[in-house]
Amino acid sequence: MPEKLDDAALTEAVAGLEGWQLDRAAGAIRRSFGFADFVEAFGFMTRVALRAQAMDHHPDWSNSYNRVEITLSTHSAGGVSRNDIELARAIDKLAGKAG
Repeated sequence: MPEKLDDAALTEAVAGLEGWQLDRAAGAIRRSFGFADFVEAFGFMTRVALRAQAMDHHPDWSNSYNRVEITLSTHSAGGVSRNDIELARAIDKLAGKAG
């Protein structure tokens, strides 16, 4: 089972992620993505879903037209783990390909 990052590791990891914000109260990291339209946003979500399934680590997210809001947390660890940081990096790469 993945372990929750300690405060120092969490602060360092999030500092290396552009656009991700730490929500300590929720034990999560969050990011909002904007796209040209719904189809582009949905395509991005599809690519993320395939990557998340391959990693067996799934985001909490929502979509409203051209916006995708993503929250990452390892529920079994009670907060942010290395899995969340790895998935955030993968998501960032997929977002870069979208636009």
